[in-house]
Amino acid sequence: MLPSIEPSEVGTTGLIWLFLSYGYVLYFASNLISEGSDLLMLVPSMAGLVGGVVLPLLGAVPDGAIMLFSGLGDIESAQETLSVGVGALAGSTIMLLTVPWALSIFGGRVDLDEHGTPKYLGKPKLTPKDNKMDELYKTGVSLMEAVKHGAIIMAITTIPYFLIQVPAFYLHGPSEEIAEGEHWWSLAGLIVCVSGFVIYLGMQFRLSQKGMDKGARIAVVKKLLQKGEVSLAGALAPQVKAVEGKASQSLAVQAAKEYQAVSDSEISIHPPPAVADYLKEVLLEAFMKYDENRDGTLDKSEVRLFFQDFHEELTSEDIDDLFEKFDTDNSGSISFDEFIGACYVFIQKHTELTKEEQRAKRQGRPTYEQAKSRRGTMHEALVGNMFKDNPEEEEEIPEELVDLDPDAQQAAIKKKALAMLFIGTSLVIIFSDPMVDVMQQIAVELHMSPFYVSFILAPLASNASEVIASQYYAAKKTRKTITVSLTALEGAASMNNTFCLSIFMGLIFVRGLAWQYSAETIAIVVVEFLMAVVAQKDVLTTFHAALILSIFPLSIALVATLEAFGLD
Repeated sequence: MLPSIEPSEVGTTGLIWLFLSYGYVLYFASNLISEGSDLLMLVPSMAGLVGGVVLPLLGAVPDGAIMLFSGLGDIESAQETLSVGVGALAGSTIMLLTVPWALSIFGGRVDLDEHGTPKYLGKPKLTPKDNKMDELYKTGVSLMEAVKHGAIIMAITTIPYFLIQVPAFYLHGPSEEIAEGEHWWSLAGLIVCVSGFVIYLGMQFRLSQKGMDKGARIAVVKKLLQKGEVSLAGALAPQVKAVEGKASQSLAVQAAKEYQAVSDSEISIHPPPAVADYLKEVLLEAFMKYDENRDGTLDKSEVRLFFQDFHEELTSEDIDDLFEKFDTDNSGSISFDEFIGACYVFIQKHTELTKEEQRAKRQGRPTYEQAKSRRGTMHEALVGNMFKDNPEEEEEIPEELVDLDPDAQQAAIKKKALAMLFIGTSLVIIFSDPMVDVMQQIAVELHMSPFYVSFILAPLASNASEVIASQYYAAKKTRKTITVSLTALEGAASMNNTFCLSIFMGLIFVRGLAWQYSAETIAIVVVEFLMAVVAQKDVLTTFHAALILSIFPLSIALVATLEAFGLD
C-alpha cells in the first residue's frame, strides 16, 4: 500500500521526517472529515443523521484505522505492532478526557460569585484576579445535565474492557496459548462492543431528531458563518424553513412578499416564536459585536456592515426599506428584537428570489473585496474583534458558495461536504498503515515499548482537530458552548470504547492475537471512571482543570508502575 517507504531504512532524520509528514496528512484528513461533517449540519434534512450518526462515526475513523492496521500482517509481527494500536487507543481516550478537557475549562472559564456560581451574564465575564489563588478557585465553568449524562454513558461503554480482562488476568504463557484462551471471550467482547456501538448511535440519532443537540447545531452554524464559508441566507434560510414547519409557511411567504413590495403599511412582520428564538441564539453574538457604542441598538451603517460581512450586499435603499418597516419609533436605530425581525424578512425574501434575480441584483454592485477595502479601518476594527479567535480565516472565503442563492448553496454544500468526507477518509486509510510502521520503528530506535510511543504521538495526528474544535467552542464562554465542547470529548471516548475497541476484539477473535494489555486497560478504565465522577459536579474551577491536566502524565506513570509489578 502507498506510500511504500521503509522506516527502518531512512535513519533518524528520515524517521522524524516521515512521522511529521504522515502526521500532517492524518491531521489534514481529520480536519477534512470534521469540516465536511460540519457542512452537512447546515442541511436540515440531514442534520439529525449527521449529528447523531455520521459525525461520531467519522470522528473515530482516524483512530480506528491506526488500530486496524496495527493488527494486520503476519501473526508474529501483528502481535508486536498491536501495541501501537493499543497505545493509540489509550492515548486517544485518556488525552481527550484530560488535556482538551482541562484546556476547555481554562478557555471557557468565567468569574464565580460568592456562592461559587459562574457569572455568565457578567460584563466582562472574566476579570483580572489579584492573586493565583483567586484565579484557581474563583473562576470556572458550569456543567449542564448533558455533560453529566454523557459521562455516565461513557462509563457504561467500558464494559467490554472488563470482559476481555477476565481471561487476561489469569492466563499466562506463550501468546498462542493466551490467544486460544481469550478466543471466545473476545467474541463476547466484540458482540458487546458492536451492540453498544449501535445502541449509542441510535441514542444519539434519537436525541438529534428531538432537537437535543440544538446547541451543537447552532454552534456549527455560527462557526461556518464566522469563517465565511456560507452567506447569511445560505446558512439560515433552510434552518428557518425547517424550524417554521408547514403550519407557518404561509406567514413566511406573506412576509417575503410584503418586504419585496416595500409596502408602506405600518404592520410589522415578526417571525414565529420558534424561529425568533433560533435566530436570536445564532445572531446575538454578532449583534453585540456590531453594536459599536454598546447602546443595545444598531444604526443603518452598522446593519449594512453586518450584512456585508456576512456576504449579503444591500444597497442604501434596501437598508432604508428595512428601517422603514422595523424602526417603529423612527429613532434611526433598531433594537435586537427588531434586528431579528429584519433578518427574518430578509432571509424570506432571499428564499423567494430566483438565482437569476439575485445575479441581476448584484450587477453593478462593488465586489465584496472592494466593499471591504472601502470600509477601511472601521471594518478592520469591528471584524478583527468579532473574529478574534481566528483572524486570518476572514480572508479565505470560498466564493463558489457565498455567491450562490440559498437553494444552490445547499446543493453545493452537499457536494463539497461529501467530497471532503471521501478525500479525508481515503487519506486516513492510505496513511494509517505506514504511520503504524513509523511509530513501531521509533520505538525500536528509542529502545522502548511501542505502546508509550503511540500513546503520546498518535493523538497528535488523529485527535488534533477534535482538540482545536473543543477549544473554539469553549472560548465562547457560555453554558451551551462549554457543553458542546465537553460532550463532544465524552462522545469521542464512548466511540473509542465501542467502535475502536470492537476492531481489537475482532482482530483477537479472527486472527488469533492475544490481548496482553492489563496495565493499559486498567489505566483507561480508571481515567474514564474518574472523569465520569468529576463530570457529576455542578461547577469545575480552574483548580480542577489543573488537576485534570495532570492525569495525562500520571496515567503513563500508572501503566509503567503496573508493568513493573508484573502486569502485562
